[in-house]
Amino acid sequence: MSDVTKKVVYLFTGFCLIMLGGTLGYMFLEDYSFTDALYLTIITVATVGYGDMVPHHPLGKLLTVVLVLVGVSFVMYMFTKIVEAMVEGGLREILGKRQMKKQLGKLHNHYIVCGHGRIGSVICQTLHDDGTPFVVIEKHEDEIQKIFTKGYTAIQGEASQDKILLEAGIKRAIGLIAVVSSDADNVFITLTAKGLNADIKVLARSSGTTGTETKLKRAGADKVLSPYFIGGRRMAQYILRPNVTDFIDLTMYSPDMSLRLDEILITEKASIHNQTLMQSNLRSKYDIIVIGIKRSGETMHFNPKPKSKILSGDILIVLGMEEQISAIRKDMNVKI
Repeated sequence: MSDVTKKVVYLFTGFCLIMLGGTLGYMFLEDYSFTDALYLTIITVATVGYGDMVPHHPLGKLLTVVLVLVGVSFVMYMFTKIVEAMVEGGLREILGKRQMKKQLGKLHNHYIVCGHGRIGSVICQTLHDDGTPFVVIEKHEDEIQKIFTKGYTAIQGEASQDKILLEAGIKRAIGLIAVVSSDADNVFITLTAKGLNADIKVLARSSGTTGTETKLKRAGADKVLSPYFIGGRRMAQYILRPNVTDFIDLTMYSPDMSLRLDEILITEKASIHNQTLMQSNLRSKYDIIVIGIKRSGETMHFNPKPKSKILSGDILIVLGMEEQISAIRKDMNVKI
């Protein structure tokens, strides 16, 4: 229960206790019926005083004095807090929307994560830890509050709507991840995203149902993944090759492990552009291992030879210490 909700509950409970105390007091002291006693209590606390009903018993008059002093003060305090909460909430919402709009305007070359469920939350956490800019689109209000608590940039709405995707900066984004729970929604999100930005890379979640992957790819998804298939294969690999699986986990997911697998995109500005692996001296200078080269339009070349040439647009799959990989990017002006 939030602090605001608790405050509302306390105020409502206090008001009800005052009404109940006044009603029971008038019933006992003035011998009024429940309806008349409640009526007298309300007009007393509201300071209306029509004069059609007045207390006659000395203790009844004393009860009236107490109700006026306590009840009226409490009601004024209650309405003050309600107005305060409404004003603060409205200002907070206005300022929050303005701040969020500024954050969205600054996003470039970012990712759009559609859905913050069990899978989406893990994706967001990973992107956040890596320092990769992203924005979350989530339709459920309670989930939006969780996202804001984590400090993520987020938009509430349907990710399949043009307006929401444009607000998320889809024209400036480099990728979209569709991981809402419904396959149909993921297909619709993919279609809409590709319609607004044909160059954006779309990664879509599939439930694994027959035909879903085909439909998502027809809609324009560049990559389709099924968490159930990945999870099942991962569990099987752990049974068959537990040490290999542990090593991959350590290099890919462990924040405490400085050794990591990473990828580096080679640009024309890179000093190793048009050099062979041997000429680049990556192993001797940076103590990293190039375990694969992905060239556009070709399959992955694993365990490349020393004479393998490094071209612009190649992606090097490397294994090394995190600081060494960062040093390569800095020294040779290469990027992910």
